[in-house]
Amino acid sequence: MNLNFGRGDSDENVVRNFHRFCSAAGFDYSTLVASAQDHHTFVRRVGAENYGTGVWKPKDMKSADGLITNEKDVTLVTFYADCVPLFFLDPQKRTIGLAHAGWRGTAAKMGAEMVNAMVREFGSSPKDILAAVGPSIGPCCFEVDAPVYEEFAALPGIHPEKFIVHKGGGKYMIDLWEANRRIIMEAGVPAENIEVAQLCTECNAQWLWSHRASGAKRGGLAAMMCLKGEKK
Repeated sequence: MNLNFGRGDSDENVVRNFHRFCSAAGFDYSTLVASAQDHHTFVRRVGAENYGTGVWKPKDMKSADGLITNEKDVTLVTFYADCVPLFFLDPQKRTIGLAHAGWRGTAAKMGAEMVNAMVREFGSSPKDILAAVGPSIGPCCFEVDAPVYEEFAALPGIHPEKFIVHKGGGKYMIDLWEANRRIIMEAGVPAENIEVAQLCTECNAQWLWSHRASGAKRGGLAAMMCLKGEKK
């Protein structure tokens, strides 16, 4: 069930997997719109005119780690293999967002960029937004060295001491789930509106693709999100 192109499977096999996944999960393959991830924080507003982008049509931009829409039957798609999927729903404005946050994106506050984009584009109020932190590498497995630690230590507003454990020898364990939760809260989303899956991809590599567990010889996961139309 590899859902990433360019990971060793033929494009035909990846497309077949997309069809299988969409059929099982209830998404319409013809409505998929994919991100163009490069570990930055650009958020793109998409709609029906973008159907197929990054899946059955070529990508049309180089950087878009976050996608937002207020259109029904537009299925947002982002890709992972340890990085953090971030889901957003404003039930009042009927808008959604889906973002890819690796450690770089997390440290650059991708979650806050998504909230800000929904406020800017759709008039959302942060207090109305529901958010979720999806399966990704957990605090049990995400060991980093000093340069990565320093990126997070430079974020005093979210109290990095609450999600970083010093192991000694220049090594640190970072809880990306908690970091993203705090970043989304800092953007104005209430704590009670945020859910965390607490499912580690490396610990569950027999079910979920994990870059750290298998290195370059791996496929990739996809997250999908859609506002369903009345007939769906």
